[in-house]
This record gives sequence, C-alpha cells and structure tokens, in this order.
Amino acid sequence: MSVLEAEMWPLVGREAELALFDSAVADRRGSGFAVHGRAGVGKSRLAQECGRRLEAAGLPVRRVAASRATSEVPLRALARVFPRVGDNSNPMAGLSAAVRTITEMGDDRLHLVVDDAHHLDAASAVLLRQLMDAGLIFLVVTIRSEGVLHDAVAALLRTDAVYRVDLEDLHEAAVEELLCHVLGGPVGQRSVSELMDVSHGNVLYVKELVLGALAEGRLTNDGEMWEITDGLRIGQRLLEMVRTRLAGVPLGARPVLELLALCGTVGLTDVEGEASAVVLAELEQEGLIRTLLEGRRMVVQLSHPVFAQALEVGMDRERSAELLSRQAARVEGYGMRRRDDVLNVAAWRLRAGQDVAADLLVRAAALAHEDHEFRQVVFLLRGLAPEERTTPGQVLLGSALMEVGDFDGAEQVLRVAQENASEEDEVIAVLQVRNYSLFMGARAEEALEVTRRAASLLGSERAREVLMYNEATMLSVLGDPVRSCEIFDALPSDVGQAAEVAVWLRAQPLRASALAVRGRTAAALRVAENAYSVHLKLNGSRRDIPHRASELISTVLAHSEAGRFSEAHEVGTGGIRDLMDTDVWFLRLWLTFHLGRSEWLAGHPARARRFYGEAAAQARRVNHVNAVRLALSGVAAAAAVLGDVEAAAVAVRDARRYPEAGYLAGEDRLGEAWLHVANGDAAQARRVLSEAARTARERGHLTSEAMLLTDVARLGAPAGVLGRLREIADVCDGDLAPARVAFVQALVDGEARALASSGEALELLDADLLSAEANLHAARAWEVAGRPRPATAATVRARAALARCEGARTPALAGLTASPLHTLTEREKQIASLAAAGVPSKDIADRLMFSVRTIHNGLQAIYKKVGVTNRHQLAECLGPYLDVTAATGSGSSHTRRRPAGAGPGGAAAA
Repeated sequence: MSVLEAEMWPLVGREAELALFDSAVADRRGSGFAVHGRAGVGKSRLAQECGRRLEAAGLPVRRVAASRATSEVPLRALARVFPRVGDNSNPMAGLSAAVRTITEMGDDRLHLVVDDAHHLDAASAVLLRQLMDAGLIFLVVTIRSEGVLHDAVAALLRTDAVYRVDLEDLHEAAVEELLCHVLGGPVGQRSVSELMDVSHGNVLYVKELVLGALAEGRLTNDGEMWEITDGLRIGQRLLEMVRTRLAGVPLGARPVLELLALCGTVGLTDVEGEASAVVLAELEQEGLIRTLLEGRRMVVQLSHPVFAQALEVGMDRERSAELLSRQAARVEGYGMRRRDDVLNVAAWRLRAGQDVAADLLVRAAALAHEDHEFRQVVFLLRGLAPEERTTPGQVLLGSALMEVGDFDGAEQVLRVAQENASEEDEVIAVLQVRNYSLFMGARAEEALEVTRRAASLLGSERAREVLMYNEATMLSVLGDPVRSCEIFDALPSDVGQAAEVAVWLRAQPLRASALAVRGRTAAALRVAENAYSVHLKLNGSRRDIPHRASELISTVLAHSEAGRFSEAHEVGTGGIRDLMDTDVWFLRLWLTFHLGRSEWLAGHPARARRFYGEAAAQARRVNHVNAVRLALSGVAAAAAVLGDVEAAAVAVRDARRYPEAGYLAGEDRLGEAWLHVANGDAAQARRVLSEAARTARERGHLTSEAMLLTDVARLGAPAGVLGRLREIADVCDGDLAPARVAFVQALVDGEARALASSGEALELLDADLLSAEANLHAARAWEVAGRPRPATAATVRARAALARCEGARTPALAGLTASPLHTLTEREKQIASLAAAGVPSKDIADRLMFSVRTIHNGLQAIYKKVGVTNRHQLAECLGPYLDVTAATGSGSSHTRRRPAGAGPGGAAAA
C-alpha cells in the first residue's frame, strides 16, 4: 500500500505537542493528555501517535472510539475495554469491575486512548474520572472544540493533572513537508499556497483535496515538480463529509449559509435579514460561521472555504440568482460607499444572469485589475456588449488576458484596440500593454517591430520617449543588453523627468537587468531600488503601474552576480510570498527562476533544482516558452551534479524542443554541458561550455560568459580562459568576478597558498561548491609539497564546504568524502567529541580510564590528522560531524520524571 493510499498519513508539524505529551507522561502527578481542536485538524492522528509511543515504551495501551451511537447507551463506549462494567447498575460495583480488569492486565496503570471523547455518555465520563483519580489509568483523549461539551465530560478534564493542547491547523511549511512526503517529491509553491487557501491547513481537508486532485488528474508531476492544474475543487468524498456536517443545521439557517457561500464576507446587518440572532449564535457555536470586526462594522463569513464549495454545488441556478440579486440590491441601497461594493455588486449581478451597466462593469474591472485579480477582470469585461467596448476597457481586458496567460486572446483584443484608437494617448496606452503581452507570449521580435512601426506614425516628443522605452525594454529581453543600455542612457533616469510614470516604472526592471548582465551590479541595484521607492510612494494610487515586485527580479539577479547570495535569497523568497495571493504569474515565475540560478551559483544544486523545476512547470502551464529552455537547462545541470543522470538527460532533451530566449545568452546549454560531465566526458563538456561562452560574449552577456568560462576552468582547462576572465572582471563590480579570477589563476599556477586563499574568499561569499573545489586543490598541492598538516586542514575545510552542497559531486571533488571522521579511530572519535565539547583532559582521562598523558598524546594525533592546532579549531572543524551531546551525556534542557511502571521518554520517545 502506498503512502497516499494509507489510512494514516505521516505526522508532521506536531513536535511541540508531542513534547508536551512526553512531559505529561513523565509527570508523576500527570493523569491525562487532552487534545482539543476543530473537526479535521488532526486530533485523532496525534492521539494515535501518542498511543504508538506508549506501546513502544512497553506500556499497556487500549483504544476506545466514542460516537453519537455509543453516547445513547450508558458505558457502551467502554464495553470493549471493561466488558463487565455494563452489567453493574451500581457505580461502585462498576468501578470495582473496571479495577479488576486493569489488575488482570498485569499492570498497575492502563493507558487508554479515547477518540472523540466529547461523545462519551455521563456514566462513562464519571467512571473514567474515578479511575483517573485513583491513578489506575492515564487518559489520552480527543475533544472537538465546536459545540457544547457535556457537563460530565467537562468535569472529567477539569483537573491540573490533565495536560491540555489546543491543536491548530498546520502552517504552510508543515503542509509542504507533508505533501513532499506523501507524494515523494517537491511540490510547487503556488500549488502549496493554493492548497492552503482552500484547506486552511486542516489535515483532513488537505488529504481529501490531494486524493481528489490526483484522482481527477489535476495534481500532476512533470518529472521534477508536483503542480495543481486547473484549480482545486472539492471531491465527492469530501463533499459528502461536509454535507453530513451541514445536514444537522436548523432549517432556518440554510439561507445564511448559502448567502455566505455565494457572497463571501457579508455585513452582520445583512445576515440578520436572513436569520435570527439565535440561529446565528448556534451556527457560530457549531463552528460553521464566524463574526469579526472589519473596520467599523461587524461582518460574517463561513468558517472554512470548503463549506462554500459544498453549498454552491447543492444550489440550483434560480436559488443562487435570487440570493445574489437580493444582496446586490441591499448594497446598492446603501449607496455602494465602500471600495469593494462596486466590484461585488457588478460581479453578483453578472453571476445572477442580469444586465449590468457598462460604466459599472468598467469601474469594477479597474478595481479588480488594481488588486491584481485578473481572472475577475476578464469575467467582468466579457459581460460588455460589443457596442459598449471602449479603448480603456479593451486595454484593461487585454492586460488581464495577458496576465492569465492567454496571449493570443490578448493580442486579438489589443490589435483591434490599437486600430480603433483615435488619440495619441490611447495609442500609447494600447502599445504599452500590447508590447509586453507579445514579449510574454514569446513574440518579442514582433513587439519590437510594432514599436518601430508606431514610432514612424507618432511624432510628439512624449510619444518618442515612450517608444524608446519600449525598444530598450524589448532589446533587453531579446538578449541585446549593450544596445538596450545605450538607449536607456539617453532616457530619463529620474521619474520626475519622465513623460509617463507607468512607462518609466515598467521599463526600470529591464534596465536593471541589462546593467546586471553587463556586470554593473551596483548601478543595477540603484535603478531597482529607485523604482521600488517610487512604487512605495505611489502606494497603490495608480492603476496603470505594474506590481511592486517587478523590481525584485533584477534585484535578485544583481545580488547574485555581485556574490551576495544570501541577500538574493531573502529578496526573492520575500517577493514570492508577496505574490502568492495574486494572479501575477510572470513575476512569480522569473523570481523563482532567478532563485534557482542564485542557488546554482552558490553551489546548492538540490535547492537550485527545486526552483528551476518549479519555474519550468509554471512556464509550461502558461506556455511562456521564453523561460522553459533556460529553466530546464538549470534542472539538467543541477540533476547532473547530483548524480541523477537520467533526469538530467530528460531535461536536456525536453529543453531542445523550446526556442532560445536570448536572455542570459549561452546559459541554455549549461545542462547539456554538465550532462556530459556526469557521463564522464569532460572534454565534450568543455567544448559545449566554450561555444556557449562565445554566444554570451557576442551578445554582451558578460556575467553569463564568466560563469561558463569558470566551469571550463573547473573541468581542466583554466589557462585558456584566464585572460578573458580578467578582461570581464576589469569591467564588472562586486566580489564574485574577482573571486573567480583568483580561483582560476590559482588553478593555473597550482600554488597551494593561492588555492587556499581562493577557497577562503569563496567561502566568505557562500560560494560553497567552488570553495570546496579550491580547498581540495590546495590540499592536493600541499600533499605534493610534502606538507601533511596544511593538506589535512585544507581537506577539512573542503569537507565543511561540501557538506553545505547538498550532495553535489564534480570531477574536482573525486575521492572526497563529506565527513572527516573516517580518518579517526573509534577511540579518537570519543576523545575528539569530548574535547570539542570543552571537557578538560583530566575529566576525559577519568571517563575513558586513561592517563592524562595518553589523552594529551591522543589529542596531538587527532590535531595532526584533522589539520588543526587546538581545541577551538577542532570544535569548528568537526562540530557538524560529532555528537557532542552524546559525548558529554547531556540531554534535553529539563529532566523528565517518569511515572511508576516506566514511560515513553528518552529513546522510545525518539
């Protein structure tokens, strides 16, 4: 049975709760552990794990499942564990019978797991409390937090001896960990975010949504990444679960639930028009709705998105139209004073099948566009009759179609809009969106031609400036950064001098990218930071400007090329989080790609493969072919370095089906080269890299050329590329370019000190894989020179760097193991562990029953093998590989007391 088919999925994200459980069991006064939480949050799964831990410790465990059915008969829930108690109407006799049963089990304390204890009848709850007070049972119970708890059950848990945990939904990182485990591979961040939006981290809903998406073919794997396609929909099994829960609501509550399912968040006054305050209180008590303060008014919403899907599935069209129309009329009656009222009323009336005024639809679409809700824009503007369509409206529609990946639809709308535009302002507005759409649809050459044709027709200075920005932008993405920079240099760098703020803002990210690939990283960062500050000042006051994350792509690129990989990661991941709740796929895609590229440069192939793979999946989904070849090349390179030759070969083959992008010229052959390396053909790899570097040089991509030439040097031909790398470094700023030159120069010279110095410089940049290679070359040079101690020290530094490289293997690292411990005997490992932990030599001698002199001599032998001179250096070099905690005998930060009869602490708990 696969993990997906298993009834019990892995337990993740519950470390704190399990630690509290261990404390409860270890507490001599502890008599129970109560898990409270909403339905589906994972209470039963946590209780199962608690029971498993108890059993692993050799303790007697029994399990009980209470239910509505068992609650109708006194003591029925406990009949399987205490079969004789049901025959006793006398409470004391029932207690005695239960005590005899526990005694017959051969232990003085029974550990009882009671699932859904909120369904226990009063007699069962009283009996359990008596047994608990007598110290005869340790209870693990799950309690649903919705609804009213029976008095007897509440009394059962009303004691300080019962530890309580209130289980919450899983956070996003835990959901991602769970998905990776059950699916057997990484899941795209967008898909994780979408699953979180629908499930809210509820474990039951996560499981059912995943199983449903797999069954319907909407959760698929392209060989690198699991992705959700065509949205998440509630499956039949989950639909039945939710319907069962909703079946018990009062008849008068149904209209409220249906209204909230259709309209989302609704004012409390409007909801009270559908049901009484008593009904609303009951629904909130049952956990079906929630009331909250929004600004200065109280609003109501369903407590979970799956309720909305289940309710909508069961509603006929007439009923939904009635509710939508009635709510739209209410909001119109208030004068549509709030910002979202215009958007909501227009959408509700369209969904109800009613005619909506053209000006209301356009106003609503503009608001949706401002919020980056582009699918909503398309839905609203498709409601316009042909005679109602204006140029501004068509620009909005074309922009939204572009943003959702319908490039052909966008071009059809925008071409007609440009033909029908009568004023220069209208032509310019259409051109901005049309050029951008053509570029994203892999038609950048056509976009450049459209710009140049328009330049011959539009004669004003303002139009000339706008079209120059367009041309410079298209040249940047087409892979001509030299000409792009020349045009940008003739245009205003200050937004205050630009004719069009929106045009200026849209161009700045590509200006920064052109500078970055030319090695002018400081200038690129200034451009990006300046544009970002303009975004912040505008603060959403303009609807025609791109998302503020636009500048972050070039920021990640510039930081990476300057050798600031940590900054690149922080900026990139922050930008992706900012974009998760929007439809702005383009920025998310390229941020993801550049994060992969940054991790590749840093020497972290597993993370690089993850980001590259996600970028490739996103690009394929929206048919953004400009990105696919580059991303797949990155996947292939990372897979090859990780030793996954088959996956690398597949990625290289797939990449060849897509056109060259022009951007980051030459890097689309990186995967091909490293596949040759993985297959043992370094000479062919050098040939491919050299050809790719020539392409990069011809197109002016200096940083790409430097990366490719450095790889040529790493694969055995440093002398042939050193001169060109020096030329590139002379015109590039940042620390990465000179560090590469120093590394390659040291390879040419073969001088140990220079190689070691290069390794240290690369380590400071977090360029871990290059640092590992440089240090290992240094170690070998020291060995040739007959210097074993510095050779060992360099080897240790190489291993430390390699340990951060996620399993990377390159020809330069052949024969190097990640751990230095293989050079030590078992006794030396013991001495090293204690010494690294700060234990004095006398204490080490006493513990191991040796003389102090023997310990001193042993340490000197260890220092020589490892390549260090003192304990501090020993701890730094071997710390990641030594179990210092085990060596010193220290455990967790607190001492656990164990109850009589032992419990699941220590090894069993682990």
